[in-house]
Amino acid sequence: MKVTLIRHTKVGVPKGTCYGWSDIPVAGTFMEEASITKEKLEHLKPFDIIYSSPLTRARKLAAACGYSNPILEDRLKEMNMGDWEMRLYDDIANEDPHIFDWYDDYMHLEATGGESFPILYQRVADFLDELKDKPYKNVAIFAHGGVLVCAGIYGKLFEKENAFENLVDYGGIETIEI
Repeated sequence: MKVTLIRHTKVGVPKGTCYGWSDIPVAGTFMEEASITKEKLEHLKPFDIIYSSPLTRARKLAAACGYSNPILEDRLKEMNMGDWEMRLYDDIANEDPHIFDWYDDYMHLEATGGESFPILYQRVADFLDELKDKPYKNVAIFAHGGVLVCAGIYGKLFEKENAFENLVDYGGIETIEI
């Protein structure tokens, strides 16, 4: 099964904001970014089914690309950043010294009150394991950078050790076979 994963476009929050599970607006450049993404998807269609994170930034891109009613899947949300959600990283660093440990080992440690990368990976892998048992040949998923990193590891595009070096740009596309 071919799985095409599409990362949401740029977000409309101040640079340096930690936003994981928060439902935030898209940037003012959304329409032009979405148009570019839609064009890139043309040669990958038709899709048998469309899934999306329930967060607005993913659903809005799905709709702009012609898929206004994707199947919403909570396991496709970005990493839950817990107590750090919607705070500037600089402010978090002034109040929560745990963030420095997390900076050193973000692939294993949880954000305060949130998830760790292994938890995120497991929920994405659980979803993809279930998807493998479906009768589809070509699937599209509108999601987030962390989800695409997990899917890339799952699909053996790259190793966990250098996973974030392979982070797809906003509005970018990654394809795996499962």
